[in-house]
This record gives sequence, C-alpha cells and structure tokens, in this order.
Amino acid sequence: MISGMLSPLGTPRIAVLGAGHVGPVIARVAIDAGYHVSIAASGDPGKIALITRVLVPGAEPRWAADAVSDADIVVLAIPLHKFEAFDHALVADKLVVDTMNYWPPIDGVREMFEDSGSGSSEIVQDRLHLSTIVKTLNHIGYHELEDERRPLGSRERRALGVAGDDPGAVAVVAEVIERIGYDAVRLDSLRAGRLLQPGGPVFGVPLGRTAFELATRVGAA
Repeated sequence: MISGMLSPLGTPRIAVLGAGHVGPVIARVAIDAGYHVSIAASGDPGKIALITRVLVPGAEPRWAADAVSDADIVVLAIPLHKFEAFDHALVADKLVVDTMNYWPPIDGVREMFEDSGSGSSEIVQDRLHLSTIVKTLNHIGYHELEDERRPLGSRERRALGVAGDDPGAVAVVAEVIERIGYDAVRLDSLRAGRLLQPGGPVFGVPLGRTAFELATRVGAA
C-alpha cells in the first residue's frame, strides 16, 4: 500500500530529480506547502548548491540516489531527451510523479515515445516497471506554477489533473496538488493521462474544477 510508504510523521518527503527550469519551481512550491524537499541533478550536488540556496531556499541538494532513498515521492522533472538513459533501478519501488511531456516540435522525434497508441506516461511506466507512475504538473507552465496558486475555496483556484493506475498513489499525489494551491482532479488511469498531454483539452488551459472535469469527460468520449 502506498500509504504505508509515507514517512513516520505522515507528511511525504519529496525528492525532485532535475535542477533545470521545472524542478526548482516544483521544489519551491512544495517547500512553501510545508514539505521536506531534496533536489538532485545528474551529478555532484555541490554543483547545484549555490543555485539551490538562491532559487530553492530550504531544499537540500543531494546525490540522486541519496535523495531518492528516503523519499516517499520522487518527482521526475528531467528533460525528456535524457529519459532514454535514465536508470530505472534508481526509482524502483518508488512513487514517481512524471512531469515530462513528449512534444516533437520542441524535443524532436524520440522513437521511444512514438507509439501513437500509448500516452507518454504509459511509456514511462513501461520503462520504469518497478515504480508506480502518476502523471501531473506537466500541463501547467513552470512559470505559472507559483503565480497561479490560490487558497482552498478561492473562486479563482485552478484545477490540475492527476492520472494514474494506482488509486492509492493518485490519492497521495492529489493531496500534494491540493496543498500547493490547486484543485486536484483525479483521472483513474495513466491512459487517461493522455488528456493532459500537448494537444489535449486541458494542456496549458487555466480551468476551474468544474470546467476541467467537463473538458476531460468530453475529451475522453
């Protein structure tokens, strides 16, 4: 059970893999929401220590293996072109949030993701077969993620989709989305996560919960 994987204090510990544009923003909003966050790049954490202190105060720069080892949630925020070389064993038995998008005009054609019958996170799940994948945070711009946050009950609160095959994992990640300032709309499969991808009905579109739920229902029909 995913709930049994949480740290003893009950608040998930989050490891963010990726220190480019997306990772630091996710780390900042998670820290603001009260989470313990570590952040890792592809090598020596000393190389991102300064940028972490400046851009993500409160986050702990660590080696990727160390960050993952005691994390309850691992956020995969690496450039998609680096995923082909990503070590699946690093996140074995972990709950992994996939924030990546396959967007050929930006990323070029990637053969791994050229299966038109599968969503990109389904392909990620197939590759990371020992992990539990949940898709979210890919359909909002990283530059918007901080600015669009609103308190619970705000009429301006934006919705974000959370898609996965494991209901327990989806529930854990949905709670994170709620705490960082968004309404979480749960989608019951990674296949439904295709609605969150580039070209999907909610990709890059600021919608409240009701409009988001309608858009995903119509898009799935």
